[in-house]
Amino acid sequence: MELVVPALDHQAAFTRFYDDFAQFDPENADYYWPGKDDFPTYVTRLTDESLGKNLRKGYVPCSHFWLLDAEQQIIGAIRIRHHINTPFLTQEAGHIGYDIAPSYRGRGCGKQMLALALPKARELGITRALITANEDNMASRKVIEANGGTLENIINGEVFNESLARYWVDING
Repeated sequence: MELVVPALDHQAAFTRFYDDFAQFDPENADYYWPGKDDFPTYVTRLTDESLGKNLRKGYVPCSHFWLLDAEQQIIGAIRIRHHINTPFLTQEAGHIGYDIAPSYRGRGCGKQMLALALPKARELGITRALITANEDNMASRKVIEANGGTLENIINGEVFNESLARYWVDING
């Protein structure tokens, strides 16, 4: 498996990734709908976000990566926010957010994807990353813990309106 930056040549793989969410996790499919609707514009937006260009209100620079399997299928997506200098990011979202396509969950893909992303976060100058998960999402919490995450606390999210487990991962090297 490898992490790649979003690119136009992955459109067919992205469509399958989105369709997996639409079929098996429709609640989270909406996040990826812009890529299904207008893939070139979506890739441009992700590229711009990584460069800190044309950021939407409340957004910070954010590098996006897709996890590809041996068949070049997108099986995961991970986002690394370059800083968390907003109240929402500092409390609820953190530096890193990720998703594994529903059909690939429970196979260790999330653990591997986060492990591949941590050196990229370090390249961005992040030495200690905040990563959050819903308190009851034990699979995601295990991914974070397997990558050195130390639980700081459980909070009630104001934006997400859910109990969130907040972890710190030391990626100083």
